[in-house]
Amino acid sequence: MKYLILIQSNPQSLAVWETLTDQQRIDFGRGHRRLTEEMGEAGVLVVSEGLGDPALATQVSVRDGKTITSDGPYAEVKEHLAGFYLIDVADLDEAVAWAAKAPDAAYTRVEVRPILDMSTWDL
Repeated sequence: MKYLILIQSNPQSLAVWETLTDQQRIDFGRGHRRLTEEMGEAGVLVVSEGLGDPALATQVSVRDGKTITSDGPYAEVKEHLAGFYLIDVADLDEAVAWAAKAPDAAYTRVEVRPILDMSTWDL
């Protein structure tokens, strides 16, 4: 089963980040790199990426068949998705165990969400 481990940026995580030394910040980044490598070696990693700042986002909508885009920044965002790991594991317990290894889990919360398998849906 596939699960998405979501890494959020929010006021709590940003406040913690500000208290970290340069070395702790480097270790934090290296921790994510090690986790990605460990997941890869275990054969559970589908993909892992960090996401750009919301100010770099583009919103897309379609009205009357016309694609409309709008560039950021948008209204003040206090929380946003900073990165993710998409993993393929046996069950929620295994997904939670991997999520607990994310460096962010030591400072704030990390969300685990199942991926819906739409291939079995009768659409």
